Parts: sequence; structure tokens; C-alpha cells
Amino acid sequence: MYPEREDTSKPEKRDPRAPDTRVASTRVAGDVRLTEQRNPRSARIDTLSTIEVVDLINAEDRMVAEAVAEERRQIAVCVDLVVESFNRGGRLFYVGAGTSGRLGVLDASEMPPTYGTDPEMVQGIIAGGYAALTVAQEGAEDRREDGAAAIDERGIDQKDFVLGIATSGTTPYVHGALARARELGARTGFLLCTYPSPALMQTHDVVIAPLVGPEVITGSTRMKAGTATKMVLNTITTAAMVRTGRVYGNLMVDLQVTCEKLRDRGERILMQTLHLERADASELLERAGGHVKTGIVMGRLGVDRTDARRRLDDAGGSIATVVGDLGV
Repeated sequence: MYPEREDTSKPEKRDPRAPDTRVASTRVAGDVRLTEQRNPRSARIDTLSTIEVVDLINAEDRMVAEAVAEERRQIAVCVDLVVESFNRGGRLFYVGAGTSGRLGVLDASEMPPTYGTDPEMVQGIIAGGYAALTVAQEGAEDRREDGAAAIDERGIDQKDFVLGIATSGTTPYVHGALARARELGARTGFLLCTYPSPALMQTHDVVIAPLVGPEVITGSTRMKAGTATKMVLNTITTAAMVRTGRVYGNLMVDLQVTCEKLRDRGERILMQTLHLERADASELLERAGGHVKTGIVMGRLGVDRTDARRRLDDAGGSIATVVGDLGV
């Protein structure tokens, strides 16, 4: 049993693997999961005014970024594992249930339009299937065998990396999926918002555990734990895309021009990097097949689309290798 925690308003530097002593909580009998503890600061939330409720939630949310920052080294390890998988021709899979699963699917779905990735490269797996994105599939998370089956359905092998997301750390569906992934030779990681057990630490290649403390509404992990999860996933995929050459400076040069907003962004990137007028940028983007990175190489080197693509392929997609550093 972990010790009771002192009530403080700001997280302090700590060992992320040690019991959290920042926040006093009303412990649920026999349950040491932070995600299931009662938060004393919100114990009388039902008696507060509207603005007091809003202020209380905001005060709790401020703790999230610092909790995530405490896990920076583990997040970096995870990024490197993902990049290694990508470089081997492997994929990144998120596996979760409920809010955790939805956030994984969301992050995965944003990769193709933002970074021009193949939809197969980053995938989200959610207990209960895609129907669970909009309608809760109660009980789906309890079936360990379904998690294992989802791994088999996607043909996961030793080139892939699978990140399980379960803020409580106990979701059977997630554990079943990860166990099967490891049997198939894939590397695995775990993202949770409570104390990681020694067994969890020993089993997986990386464990990320931002300890955000008890939720404002007891057990409502769609709140602080959900916010922490979104922040971690954003960091993992963004850093992995940077490390695999899908960003030039801080510009998303691999975006897919699939709507007017993204076409406008693509044209503005060409205008900025090549010092073009809008009409010229639009024409170049057309000749580049709507691919900004290709357009930059064409404009910088005076080559056609085929040659630009060949040069990028030879450089592993790194535009800086082909045309030099963007600078500031």
C-alpha cells in the first residue's frame, strides 16, 4: 500500500517511479491506482458556483503538463523505438479502450493529412472496434482474447512497435494485445497514469507514467489522464515525424493537399521557402502533384517532379539533405 499523500497546489520534482506524495487523497479500499482515488480539493465540488467549478478544473489541469514533463526521458525512448520501427519498414500501433482508445485512433488518423503518411504506418486499435469511437461498447475492454485477436488481424511482427494505453494500467484488452504482440516479436510500450508495477516495467521496452493525480470527478479519466495521454501521443508522433524527415524547419512539408485550408497552407509554405508570389506558388504546387516537399526541391534545384522525387527518395525523405538547411 502506498502512503497517503500531502495536499499541495503545485507538483514538485520527483522520481516518476516512486509513490506520489503531492496530493492527499481519500483512498478506495484495496485500490492503489491514482486514477481511482478521490481528490480532496474537489470533495465538495457539488456545492461550488459555476465559476468556482471552472477554476477548480483549470487548477487541476495545470498539473498535467508538469507530470508529462517528468516523463520526458521515457517519452524520448519511445520516440526512438518508433523511429527504429519506421526505419525497418514497420508500423506504430496504439491499443486502448474507451477514452484511451479514442485518443489513439485520433492521433493515428491525423498522420496522413498532416505528414503525408500511408494510413497503415500509424494505426489505432480500440476495444469494441470503430463503433466504440462514438458509442461506448461497455465490456469490450474486459476481453483479453479480443485484444490478442486484434493484433493477429493486423499481421503485427518484429518490425512493429505497439503502445498500449490504459490510464489505470489494468485494462485486460490492452494487456492481451500487448502479450500477443510480444509473442510475435514486436517491441511494446505502456502508457498509464498511475504507479507502474515492477512486472509492467520488466515486461515492456518502455513505460510512460505521467502521474497527474486523482481526477476532479473520481475515476473520470477523460479529464487529466486524458489530457496527459493526448499530450504524450502528440509528442511521440510529432517527434517521430521530425526524426524521419517529414518536417523542414518547423514546416509540415509532407502535408496532403486534401482541402482548401491545406492547399492554402501548402502555397504559403512554398511562398515562404522559395520567396514566390501566390500565383507562382500555386502553379508550382500543381506541377509537384500537390506535394509541398517535392515543390520545394523543384523550386530550389530547378528540376522536374520525377527528379525531385528521386532525390528525396535517395535522401530517405530528408529535404534538408537535398536542398540544405531552411534556417530561420
